[in-house]
Amino acid sequence: MKLINISLLSEIAQVEFADIVVHVSNPSLNEMRIILADGSFVDIWFSLKLKGRYSFHWDRRVIDGTIYRHDNAPHRRWNEVKTFPKHFHYGREDRVVESQISNVPEEALRDFLLFVRGKMHL
Repeated sequence: MKLINISLLSEIAQVEFADIVVHVSNPSLNEMRIILADGSFVDIWFSLKLKGRYSFHWDRRVIDGTIYRHDNAPHRRWNEVKTFPKHFHYGREDRVVESQISNVPEEALRDFLLFVRGKMHL
């Protein structure tokens, strides 16, 4: 089991992305929820049991029905994606493309929140 420095990730979200981040909470080890200025949220999860497993999920269903999620769960359904098991749910659960998100948690968070900032239209 590898613990991720969630405190560092929380600080990155709150300081570097203060223009879009309203609140950050840490519901349990290796998890965080980021409440965004438009009312949507981002959930970040790192597995405590499965080495290297993660999910970066932006939920906008209450705003426009969309979700965006980078994860590396090895779903057979997505094994044709070049970056498998890494993949990116782009707007919908069933629209999956390659994921170029970093394997380094701090870089991945920055990459994802830059994507979020670009799509928020505030």
